[in-house]
Amino acid sequence: MESYLARRKQLILEDRAQRVDAPGARALSEDEVQADEIVRKIRAAEAISVWAVNSESIFDYDPAKASPNVFPGMEFLTARETIVQTRLFKILNKMPKGALLHAHLDATVNARHLLKLALEQPAMHVAASRVLTLDNIKDVLPKFKPLPKENLSEVVSLADPSYVPGTWIPFRVARENFAQGLGGPGGFDDWVISALMINPIEAYKTHNTTQKIWGKFSSIFTVSTNLIRFSPIWTEYIREFFLTSIEDGVSYSETRINFWYKYMVGPDGEESIEHRGFLAIYDRVLKEVKAEMKRQGREDEFVGSKIIYCTLRFVTPEELDWYCEDCLALKQEFPHLIAGFDLVGHEDSLKPLIDYIDPLTRFVERQKELGLDIPFIFHAGETLGDGTAADMNLYDAILLGTKRIGHGFSLVKHPKLIEICKERDIAVEVCPISNEILRLTSSMPMHPLPVLMNQGVRVALCSDDPAIFGNMGLSFDYYQVLVASEVSGLITMGEIARDSIKHSCLDPREKERALALFEKRWAKFIQDIIRENRE
Repeated sequence: MESYLARRKQLILEDRAQRVDAPGARALSEDEVQADEIVRKIRAAEAISVWAVNSESIFDYDPAKASPNVFPGMEFLTARETIVQTRLFKILNKMPKGALLHAHLDATVNARHLLKLALEQPAMHVAASRVLTLDNIKDVLPKFKPLPKENLSEVVSLADPSYVPGTWIPFRVARENFAQGLGGPGGFDDWVISALMINPIEAYKTHNTTQKIWGKFSSIFTVSTNLIRFSPIWTEYIREFFLTSIEDGVSYSETRINFWYKYMVGPDGEESIEHRGFLAIYDRVLKEVKAEMKRQGREDEFVGSKIIYCTLRFVTPEELDWYCEDCLALKQEFPHLIAGFDLVGHEDSLKPLIDYIDPLTRFVERQKELGLDIPFIFHAGETLGDGTAADMNLYDAILLGTKRIGHGFSLVKHPKLIEICKERDIAVEVCPISNEILRLTSSMPMHPLPVLMNQGVRVALCSDDPAIFGNMGLSFDYYQVLVASEVSGLITMGEIARDSIKHSCLDPREKERALALFEKRWAKFIQDIIRENRE
């Protein structure tokens, strides 16, 4: 028996040898070993006390029972309120997360905070395509627009029978006069928030296919764009993103900004701010937040932020040439901000990378001419497809030299591409909660992340569009990954956080500093776990 158990243990070690947390991959301190054991015990206890794991055998389980099927890593939107009450989440909430490498800026700030910012702007107006009633309010999306002067219409309610659809009403006026039958000002807020987020019923019942949920998902950006792309809001929106990221333990971010819209609305209500103005504001707020963190004696908590330039996958190849040149110009003016280039949008229905090979190749040549370096950081394989155009994007992303792969959900189907990712040290930006809500997987235990990790592919956990999904920061994504695996532990989470910094677009000196600051914070975090959980 001893011989068998020894061979069994050896086989397990060999099977997990490529993992980032494999024994011997990094020398662990005694404190790290102890903290990892504490976290594993808490996870095991809460699997029973919170998630009722093994509370009854399958032979005793009645599938007709009305009670929900709860389990670790279950549907996030259903489990969220339970998650935040767990000891494990409270520990992870304090964990230094390193870098956030995949987040779309337009969906990074809590929707209610965005609503608050909008209410502070007298120029912001709202309209509806129909007179709002109890019967249609769930089907009518709000429209927003900052205007040079307040609308002087006598109609002040979107529910007034005399309201002319499409007429702009000052935002605050529309809220104050929202019909009591629709909930008054609180009902107005709920109407706006419902257009800015995905709720559990939509995610798991009415929009339970990738195509349906992407329809809802895309509509949110249609609604939010005119709120966010207004420079007074844009300024404070960026600030809030930085501050909330810092509070969640994120010290550095690479945000994807969609530059498809060529202008932003300025304080005067006119579309007059060009792309360089977008970046000038981002740069100014970044410096202000750094200065404030230094004033508070917390400068070690915020390394900074860079931008991944994006446009949409439905532009023509000729139009893409313009965006590539625009990106080059911005890189020359803001070399410290532009980190990479990407194409975004629903991979299953929009243009694949192969359609853009000519302009993307020209983009690489133009960089050589100008002495610039703007790596591709492509979304690829965010699909259930096998051999579809979206799945094939993985081949083109790698052939084009992508630095990282965004999502890479279908990468596990491609053994040669996995081999290349390991050889070239191409990390995958894994967005667990996003993948679940957008119906690529039904829960975390079914996510292909462990397949990538067990084969030695480096990953960075990311939140993607947290304002829409409610997974603000990174703590929720780390939690879902940790509770869904018996193999991964706190050490695993730490190694993933380190890899997020190692695979960032920070230059070598910045990266070295970021890693050193992470190690300092990690050591304190480990000690806090031990101190706060002494039995």
